Amino acid sequence: MTQLLKMAFRDLGRNRRRTFLSAFAVSMGMALVLLIASFIRGEMEGALKNSILLQTGDLQVRGASYDENKVSLQWKDLIAAPDDLVSQIRQIPEVTAATPRLLASGILTRGDNSRGVQVIGIDPGAAPNQIFRQGILAGAYLTPDDREGILIGKPLADRFKVQAGDQVNLLVNTSSGSTDEQPFVVRGIYSTNTGSYDQGTVFMPMVKAQAFTGAQDHASVIFVLLKQREDADGVAAALRSSPDYQVLTWRQQNSLVVQFEDYANAYLFILYLIVLGITATVVTNTLVMSVFERTREIGILSAIGMKGRRIMAQFLTEAALIATGGIIGGLILGILATSYLGVHGFYVGGMGISGILIGDNIYAKLAPQDAVNLTIVTYIIVLAASLYPAIMASQMEPVEALHAQ
Repeated sequence: MTQLLKMAFRDLGRNRRRTFLSAFAVSMGMALVLLIASFIRGEMEGALKNSILLQTGDLQVRGASYDENKVSLQWKDLIAAPDDLVSQIRQIPEVTAATPRLLASGILTRGDNSRGVQVIGIDPGAAPNQIFRQGILAGAYLTPDDREGILIGKPLADRFKVQAGDQVNLLVNTSSGSTDEQPFVVRGIYSTNTGSYDQGTVFMPMVKAQAFTGAQDHASVIFVLLKQREDADGVAAALRSSPDYQVLTWRQQNSLVVQFEDYANAYLFILYLIVLGITATVVTNTLVMSVFERTREIGILSAIGMKGRRIMAQFLTEAALIATGGIIGGLILGILATSYLGVHGFYVGGMGISGILIGDNIYAKLAPQDAVNLTIVTYIIVLAASLYPAIMASQMEPVEALHAQ
């Protein structure tokens, strides 16, 4: 083995520029795939985090007949006396926070501008809603007794050209099946750095939302955050003891994100093969050229008794050394790039996919298993690509090889 390595280093050193370019091609291919994998992972984890913090929670408790697609406000579909249920949920050790929310469909208008929005009644002081307080860009946050103020997202404020303190009209569906319209003051403008969410969501205090929609002392959902996301199934099982409620975990509510991630991983593997397959052809060409340049040398080695399998092992060793250099370079380039973009991110400007909350910035997230898997796949592809020149060299006839020019 030592002799093979010495000979491989010697042979690769004959044309250092070609060897370097081959290893560099592998490095660039690996770094590119590693960066793409990191972006996809970061995008999916970011979308899941956004969805849990903004929409679904780790758990969500609803009325037994509640249908989120219909956003029903009929009392039979809502949770009566939600504060009592919230108090019970907060007693569960695994629960970090729980708060009621009332959801309604509405239309925001100002002058000739109008847009359909989701109106959410919240408890302004509840811990899960502090993300909106922290995101205030202009104006002030809501207070529980505010009867005239609402919060709107920055994209919505830009579209309507309103500032904090301006007045808008809001029309909502009510529990009776009719509509009601009232003027409101834009108390504050917020941003969650998720444009697809901010451009269509309006907040008001829970008490005002209940009075405005006619829901009275009812809530659409109980939004629950846990200490550990993995405890969701166990806590949900405990809460499902009552037939009056349905309990959904984060995984059930974000099934589209989970499925999208699975599909993305499958397509990513195909991308591995395509990109690395292209770069592996460079290694193949390098070794094929080496075979033609060393034809007489191969003939001499065969003539003095070197077996074909050892000649084949010689070329595979050279391919392995090129792959090793390329992988090390690819890991260094990939880690540097993902580390930078993991901090600064890549701006996508609120790009949205239906059912998936993608933030305004996508941050790369490097997972160790991605680097390990990519290293293994790179070795396999490069060695597989080098089989052709290795076999070609091992099957040369000594007499013909010695007479080669």
